[in-house]
Amino acid sequence: MYFLSGWPKRLLCAPRSPAEAPLHVQSDPRRAFFAVLAPARLSIWYSRPSVLIVTYKEPAKSSAQFGSYTQAEWRPDSTMIAVSTANGYILFFHITSSRGDKYLYEPVYPKGSPQMKGIPHFKEEHCAPALNLEMKKILDLQAPIMSLQSVLEDLLVATSDGLLHLIHWEGMTNGRKAINLSTVPFSVDLQSSRVGSFLGFADVHIKDMEYCATLDGFAVVFNDGKVGFITPVSSRFTAEQLHGVWPQDVVDGTCVAVNNKYRLMAFGCASGSVQVYTIDNTTGAMLLSHKLELTAKQYPDIWNKTGAVKLIRWSPDNSAVIVTWEYGGLSLWSVFGAQLICTLGGDFAYRSDGTKKDPLKINSMSWGAEGYHLWVISGFGSQHTQTDTDLGSAVKEPSILLFQFIKSVLTVNPCMSNQEQVLLQGEDRLYLNCGEASQTQNLKYSSARTEHMPRHGKSPFADGGLEAPGLSTLLGHRHWHVVQISSTYLESNWPIRFSAIDKLGQNIAVAGKFGFAHYSLLTKKWKLFGNITQEQNMIVTGGLAWWNDFMVLACYNLSDRQEELRIYLRTSNLDNAFAHVTKAPIETLLLSVFRDMVVVFRADCSICLYSIERKSDGSNTTASVQVLQEVSMSRYIPHPFLVVSVTLTSVSTENGITLKMPQQARDAESIMLNLAGQLIMMQRDRSGPQIREKDSNPSQRKLLPFCPPVVLAQSVENVWTTCRANKQKRHLLEALWLSCGGAGMKVWLPLFPRDHRKPHSFLSQRIMLPFHINIYPLAVLFEDALVLGAVNDTLLYDSLYTRNSAREQLEVLFPFCVVERTSQIYLHHILRQLLVRNLGEQALLLAQSCAALPYFPHVLELMLHEVLEEEATSREPIPDPLLPTVAKFITEFPLFLQTVVHCARKTEYALWNYLFAAVGNPKDLFEECLMAQDLDTAASYLIILQNMEVPAVSRQHATLLFNTALEQGKWDLCRHMIRFLKAIGSGESETPPSTPTSQEPSSSGGFEFFRNRSISLSQSAENVPPGKFGLQKTLSMPTGPSGKRWSKDSDCAENMYIDMMLWRHARRLLEDVRLKDLGCFAAQLGFELISWLCKERTRAARVDNFVVALKRLHKDFLWPLPIIPASSISSPFKNGKCRAVGEQLLKPQSADPFLTPEMDAGISTIQRSQSWLSSIGPTHRDADIASPPGPQMQDAFLSPLSNRGDECSIGSATDLTESSSMVDGDWTMVDENFSTLSLTQSELEHISMELASKGPHKSQVQLRYLLHIFMEAGCLDWCVVIGLILRESSVVSQILGIAQSSEMDGEMLQNIKAGLHAVDRWASTDCPGYKPFLNIIKPQLQKLSEITEELVQPDTFQPITVGKTPEQTSPRAEESRGSSSHGSIPQSETGSNNSMVSRKEEDTTQADEEEPFQDGAYDCCVS
Repeated sequence: MYFLSGWPKRLLCAPRSPAEAPLHVQSDPRRAFFAVLAPARLSIWYSRPSVLIVTYKEPAKSSAQFGSYTQAEWRPDSTMIAVSTANGYILFFHITSSRGDKYLYEPVYPKGSPQMKGIPHFKEEHCAPALNLEMKKILDLQAPIMSLQSVLEDLLVATSDGLLHLIHWEGMTNGRKAINLSTVPFSVDLQSSRVGSFLGFADVHIKDMEYCATLDGFAVVFNDGKVGFITPVSSRFTAEQLHGVWPQDVVDGTCVAVNNKYRLMAFGCASGSVQVYTIDNTTGAMLLSHKLELTAKQYPDIWNKTGAVKLIRWSPDNSAVIVTWEYGGLSLWSVFGAQLICTLGGDFAYRSDGTKKDPLKINSMSWGAEGYHLWVISGFGSQHTQTDTDLGSAVKEPSILLFQFIKSVLTVNPCMSNQEQVLLQGEDRLYLNCGEASQTQNLKYSSARTEHMPRHGKSPFADGGLEAPGLSTLLGHRHWHVVQISSTYLESNWPIRFSAIDKLGQNIAVAGKFGFAHYSLLTKKWKLFGNITQEQNMIVTGGLAWWNDFMVLACYNLSDRQEELRIYLRTSNLDNAFAHVTKAPIETLLLSVFRDMVVVFRADCSICLYSIERKSDGSNTTASVQVLQEVSMSRYIPHPFLVVSVTLTSVSTENGITLKMPQQARDAESIMLNLAGQLIMMQRDRSGPQIREKDSNPSQRKLLPFCPPVVLAQSVENVWTTCRANKQKRHLLEALWLSCGGAGMKVWLPLFPRDHRKPHSFLSQRIMLPFHINIYPLAVLFEDALVLGAVNDTLLYDSLYTRNSAREQLEVLFPFCVVERTSQIYLHHILRQLLVRNLGEQALLLAQSCAALPYFPHVLELMLHEVLEEEATSREPIPDPLLPTVAKFITEFPLFLQTVVHCARKTEYALWNYLFAAVGNPKDLFEECLMAQDLDTAASYLIILQNMEVPAVSRQHATLLFNTALEQGKWDLCRHMIRFLKAIGSGESETPPSTPTSQEPSSSGGFEFFRNRSISLSQSAENVPPGKFGLQKTLSMPTGPSGKRWSKDSDCAENMYIDMMLWRHARRLLEDVRLKDLGCFAAQLGFELISWLCKERTRAARVDNFVVALKRLHKDFLWPLPIIPASSISSPFKNGKCRAVGEQLLKPQSADPFLTPEMDAGISTIQRSQSWLSSIGPTHRDADIASPPGPQMQDAFLSPLSNRGDECSIGSATDLTESSSMVDGDWTMVDENFSTLSLTQSELEHISMELASKGPHKSQVQLRYLLHIFMEAGCLDWCVVIGLILRESSVVSQILGIAQSSEMDGEMLQNIKAGLHAVDRWASTDCPGYKPFLNIIKPQLQKLSEITEELVQPDTFQPITVGKTPEQTSPRAEESRGSSSHGSIPQSETGSNNSMVSRKEEDTTQADEEEPFQDGAYDCCVS
């Protein structure tokens, strides 16, 4: 439609006295010149460029005689102007061209540019002509003149004495008598008795009037506020031959404007509303069509304070109307009452600081050519017109403003309505909604279209034939693709009249005054006629359209004086030599393309169908056109100008199933004709004998005749149909979409019987459903159930200027206007309308066909929400409520549970009871969610239960949900549930508490298991590569049995209740040998694993079956079972180059070690990006130091590693040769002396064997961490199991060291011994790969047997105390810092004869970990 663009321009016409201040503007019929009246002068302005050409000044003496000028009217051929004056005179001015061939303004071209002088019509187009104004005749009507109206060759004048004068343009009355209004009969309609009531009062006169050519009569407003329509009954214009009709309910009329194309009369009223009337064709009575009025909802502070309507002006294409009030301001409406713009609200009415602006008062306005401009005479009322020199404000004085508009191509080229693109045209540019051509270049998915639904993630390069662009391209971003129209073409052909875009959205054609040009979005180039004469010889009359690669246009050939239908190929040069020309008998008014047919509507009210086909002879490709059928419509169409659009469609009242031949469903079934807002359909007459297709040649087949027309709808502005077919979405693709202005949209929807059953005879096969949308529709995406539109947006720039500047800038008074793209879902409206009409089965079929749309859940939610709001807030009881039906309908979809809860959460609490009375008890719905494993939705229901039920009920349900979430590892949800349970426990049952920060993963990076450590880096982190080492300098974690998880004043019983559930879950995990899940659980929920394990050491934390545990860990951690290497087991490292460095790895890691890909979906990205010390080797415990047991620390050395890929599993020897053996490692511990290392081939083979038997690096880190945890908790049997998996003899040695300290639990040692023997037996039978390692630790095993036999007093072992505060542990850390540098292997074991073997075993793994990092080491101290 029409949209404001940018700021208005002000024309230079500074009046030096009040007599020169402009008060009225009137454009000539061609809108090239504008007459501007001041009280004593008449000026003529040119439209492009907007310059003043000539001014006539009335001498003071005659000015006093005539009075000030009031109104002007142009003669239809623009050669004369009639001006009325206040004292009842009419002055006739002749306009003559002065100075022969000279022009007032001419373009000047730089040297060397191609001179345009050779172009025909060049002078008229480019130059502002020099004109003379000459007063030829003065006519005195002896009464003040109220209205002037040009009617054909005459001038109709209404005076205040109640007379109508018909005056010839030469200034003579031709002896005709003036008509006295009191003698004209008026009645309610023309069928009433010929003698109507007369106006009756002596003082009644016409205040305003306008002639309507298509109704052949005058719309009039009388001085007493009554309105009417006067029509001559016969061709003679005398009092006896005039008859008037009036509506009885308008008594406050102020002004009138008529729309010839839609036969509408818009009467402005003193109340501020505009009443739009039409004439009933049968009775001749005036019927109210619709009203234009501001609503209290949109404009609460101004809607009833606008004052009377002052002016109404229809746009040149009759598709929009602009209205202004006494109070000021502008509003723009579509022809049937959809509001497009109003300047009484928003940024137009308020400054950026919130203060109110004075609205712009408008004294007169007139549309420019093609509606691109609105000429406005602004004035701030009479109070400012006297010479207020103290004001000195240019805006406060009357001045000429030019408002600029952009309009939809549908207003002038309605054939674009079968496209899915939005195209807007401005005077020098086009706005497209399809993205850059680079995106649309290969958008060819008819494959996506046929089975359909272009997914958001779908590749735009799917194969298939050329089809329309997809959803993402058409919705894309908010910005338009703006194409500047070629300046060369514009220069001689302004204004642009038509534009069209092809189906793919890649080519645009525009037609101006003469010729046309086209543009490719791929090459970004315009193509113009090579021969200027050819361009200037044709005028496009009936619009233009694309058919594949061809442009089809209806034009008038000036040189041959012949109407033609022409087809040009896009790829060839723009020249008539390459065009296919078909002569037409009479002017074509409208043109449209449907599949391979062109339909044209002509000035003799006939419709002609052509077939169009591609012809290629050699290198030449042309299209040929043949006439298929002609249909005369003159019986049904009173005036050809009334036809707004004509389209061919495959839509018919039969919906394809009942047709005798189903394939005909896709033929051109019917013609849709928009006749002045009435949608008329003519369909093929299939009542006669049917010709079988195979019997005759299709090209010679006679097309079926059309039935008489039927009216489908009233007040129609635009019609959309598509020629595509899609079996899955037949409802949407075979529907007809109508835009009906203020009444919203309508869809003519086909109804299909289910499962191809025979349709019921009493069921209609189509239904018309109305629905409201919030945007003005410009395109319909059929399959995607979306309407695309555009909307005006405003930007304020008044803060750039000081308030009290001498000149108030236009930029301050007006916001900058831009046009935004919008779109809206309409599916929920249609589903609701079907349910209201008891067509639930159809609604279900339609909804199921659209269930794949990404916003389908939103559709269901919107429908439920709208019905709920309407019914629950209704004041009167609803006899037949729709909510239960809607609720039942939604249960048909798997999204039912979440739709209901989302709707409830977005609705106020007061409506919940009404909602759940219809959809079911929230407790039942909660349980359904749990059964369906939809925990997030269940959590939402919990909030509803918390508000609707007593705390005990919500606590019971919360416990259920908490346990399920623990089972499924939904850690975020678990954290929220802990908060929720606490909130209920501490009595805060009204609102869920806010999340404590220490509880969230984002605050502690997900590694809550360092709760009882304080970590610091002894070396400054400046030389650490950024992003690889994200540790803060010092980080202390909350400590104690429950950390800072609970607030100090929280209820102990509640904490105990939650802890009990956590303990129970941990116990279950341990019993099921789910160590990986246990680690995740502890890390995510900050569970104090060590202290709990200490308590459970002899109960749940025992290993009952070592073999089962070992197998389970291999499986959980994706750790391969060991294989026996082909080479000898002994290590090739004989030269003592490598020192044992221990197995510790100190490595920052990008993700939490316990998060497997399946589990970390819910973890926030902040947490994942934190780098953490994700692994620490087994803490060395020196048996000889008798200090209290506690965490022990060691020196560690970090060496940087070049940034290679992220996490990856190391499983084959090829990894080693391609990159480092620790591809995914960022840091690794390295000995400071470890600087030179060379490897032989055999060593490499040995290393690759080692690698093959290791699991993913992440698993290794996790296992080491668990080893550390179990070691601290004293669960030595678990340590042994993990030591076995990692194949580290040092672990067994360490356990022996602890056992020798004689504080060991004998039962546990017995368990370990029995377990290791069981593993040995299993290895012998099932897994020989373990044997070499078991042989290595055999000496330790023997020692273990000895200790178990010696142990007499097993109970002296005290559990290690955990949870000291950092202050307590730090002195201990200082003390132990020097105790051992790399002491995984206790000193007591170094004398063992097998220790060298185990060392070498470790060295091999260590060597390949260390080999690539020889540059620099960082000292990192963990305290």
